[in-house]
Amino acid sequence: MLPEETSLDSPDATRDVETPATKEARREVAVSVRSVSKSFRKTMVLEDINFDVAEGESLVLLGASGSGKTTILRIIAGLEQPDTGSIILHGKDVTDLPARERSTGVIFQSYALFPRMTVEENIGYGLRIRKRPRREIKETVDRLIALVHLEDHRKKLPSQISGGQQQRVAIARTLAYKPEVLLFDEPFGALDAQTRVRLRREIRHLLKEVNVPAIFITHDQEEALELGDRIAVLNRGHLEQAGTPDEVYNRPETEYVATFLGAANLLLGVISGDRVEIGTATIPACDEIERFRDGQAVKLVFRPEDVRLSHTGTLPEGCRRLSNGVIEEVNFVGAYERLTLRLDLTARRQAEGAPPLYDVTINTPEKMTGIPIVVTRPKPETTTAKFNAGDRVAVGLTCFRVLPNYTLATERASRNVDAK
Repeated sequence: MLPEETSLDSPDATRDVETPATKEARREVAVSVRSVSKSFRKTMVLEDINFDVAEGESLVLLGASGSGKTTILRIIAGLEQPDTGSIILHGKDVTDLPARERSTGVIFQSYALFPRMTVEENIGYGLRIRKRPRREIKETVDRLIALVHLEDHRKKLPSQISGGQQQRVAIARTLAYKPEVLLFDEPFGALDAQTRVRLRREIRHLLKEVNVPAIFITHDQEEALELGDRIAVLNRGHLEQAGTPDEVYNRPETEYVATFLGAANLLLGVISGDRVEIGTATIPACDEIERFRDGQAVKLVFRPEDVRLSHTGTLPEGCRRLSNGVIEEVNFVGAYERLTLRLDLTARRQAEGAPPLYDVTINTPEKMTGIPIVVTRPKPETTTAKFNAGDRVAVGLTCFRVLPNYTLATERASRNVDAK
């Protein structure tokens, strides 16, 4: 048996050794948002928001319109004042400081470039108004133009370059005066889909190169997953969950996170011993017995890609059997196949006016029997095993989540269950 390791948080760990891994784990906190609340005209838009951003880290604030994302960004930038709480930048409380004294750089969806200035003039504008020496301005502009790969466009006006190139000019102009924190307000909203994908990859690489902490706000789920070292999901002014993209996607803590960040199927059930009982079916969930009481109402949450189907009833190793079902529809969606099927989880048709036995994130006619779910299969699977509408199949889950059967943002859920 291996000896017990010393915790990184213990006094002995900090006194004895400081390895590269330890240094990474103890990265300096660049931004701290502490107990921030804000209301407008008696309407609460933020309530007790808390999170940190480490030096060199990218955090994405993800949420629907009206969730409070922009308000948080404006409070950090000093453009709004919180009702309660504090903003700390690199250990200094800046809550009462004006925006110009906070050393934050804000990049908006509207790039606000000067139309009659060239690329290099736009980038150097902030340095010129700060009366920096000409040599310093030239060296800084040259370095930033190379950094954002605009060497061939330095003499062009904004109207002569693409939207993605204008965005890079706006970022370079912000970096010119060495901000301690970069704030991005829906930075890719005005770009076409292909440009968005390319530019966000370039910006992620750029941020790692300059090692400046960044906070993005977006409602685009794919954008959040690709840009963020961590994602903070907001819902009506509440912080539902913050974690790495993997944690937030695969281990959602609330129903809102599960359904907002990607597609999810939700089935109502109850705890029965070490299993979840869903209609006439049960599925093992022994890792959850400490968090729920016997008979407690819960929701089984699983991603479409975590479903496995079988014509013969034989499921892959480590896959937990859920039920049988009938495939209702098969659609080809490029890189994957999307199926709609109905599970055999009810012994009889539900009585008219009775409360629903299920809750799903797809729209299907309620008059039809069976519990509808969505399944996705990657292209390699579709070529080895074909499924057609009308096929009867066995259904299993490789991974799922059990949440309490309530949706309040202030109430937290259980752990993820891997079907292994």
